[in-house]
Amino acid sequence: MHFETRAIHAGYNPFDHFGAVNPPVFLSSTFQQSAPGKHQGFEYARSGNPTRQALEGVLASIENGEHACAFSSGLGATDSILKLLNAGDHVIVADDVYGGTFRIMDKTFQRYGIEFTWVDTTNVENVKGAFKANTKMLFLETPSNPLLKISDIEALTNLAKEKKAISVVDNTFASPYLQRPLDLGADIVMHSCTKYLGGHSDVVMGAAVTRNEKLNQQIAFNQNASGAVPGALDCYLVHRGIKTLAVRMEQGCDNAERIVSFLLEHKRVTKVFYPGLKDHVNHNVAARQMKRFGAMISFEIDGSVADGVKVVSDRRVWTLGESLGGVESLLEHPASMTHASIPKAMREKAGLNDGLIRLSVGIESAEDLIEDLRKGLESY
Repeated sequence: MHFETRAIHAGYNPFDHFGAVNPPVFLSSTFQQSAPGKHQGFEYARSGNPTRQALEGVLASIENGEHACAFSSGLGATDSILKLLNAGDHVIVADDVYGGTFRIMDKTFQRYGIEFTWVDTTNVENVKGAFKANTKMLFLETPSNPLLKISDIEALTNLAKEKKAISVVDNTFASPYLQRPLDLGADIVMHSCTKYLGGHSDVVMGAAVTRNEKLNQQIAFNQNASGAVPGALDCYLVHRGIKTLAVRMEQGCDNAERIVSFLLEHKRVTKVFYPGLKDHVNHNVAARQMKRFGAMISFEIDGSVADGVKVVSDRRVWTLGESLGGVESLLEHPASMTHASIPKAMREKAGLNDGLIRLSVGIESAEDLIEDLRKGLESY
């Protein structure tokens, strides 16, 4: 079946639940057993829940995986994935990862004896040179947050296989509608389902998907041990959001392309970051591994931090806020918001300047979005 069909029908059979078209929300924390240790598939909601199981079924399907774990947040998924490692192991990480990913690696797992090296993964040779004898994982994010850097998933995951390292790809920005890293060789793909998969800014959740049964068992064990599990209602909301993922992504991509054209012509915009531009680093890679170029845009202005604040403040259509991937368009200032936890020197080294503004383009009228952004750019 095609993606759009699987997004609506995979993971759930209405005939198993009295013909209910939507998966029931099972709010029970425990399940009756017919005898000690003998149950009908579920015993305690931390370990599993029918609503969560339905969501995990569709998550595995749309990523072309075989196993999925839904988490209480994207960082919950990251936490359980990093717990595949042991003290003394080394991880190569994209230097433009989400600030929360950097924080949990640098401030938490590094204290437990795991070593991290942040590398510009847009260059395969950079990554090759970063491998050590104790490298056990390669952690990619493509397109990255917030500079939309594109890494060659196939080339890098093949390199990880040669080095016997686990490859992980954060696919949040693209969503499985635009990109499927498992098809390109990744061992694990993860998401913040809070973003495009949920799509309505009303739930926080994460996911990890794989084709490797052993890795799935280890991730599920880590999840159950730490309790990073989502509630049934949250699972229902993300499952519902996935049903409209294809149409939302198409509209968002259409709007983004029009906004990019506007930004390229504006005198106060000095640089636009968008994989669909031919001069974007690894544009050809993006064209090969993505269906379209996404609905995320970043750009720099020719002003100060204070000017950037003026641009993003008091907008009528755009919403000033962190997160992304909802039906409503969001804009933010990474240096003072989503990436404030990354030291300034490290941000600048990665190209994340103080004048950078990030856009998550929603599904409103493109004309209204452009006009509101024009007013912001003319506010200083």
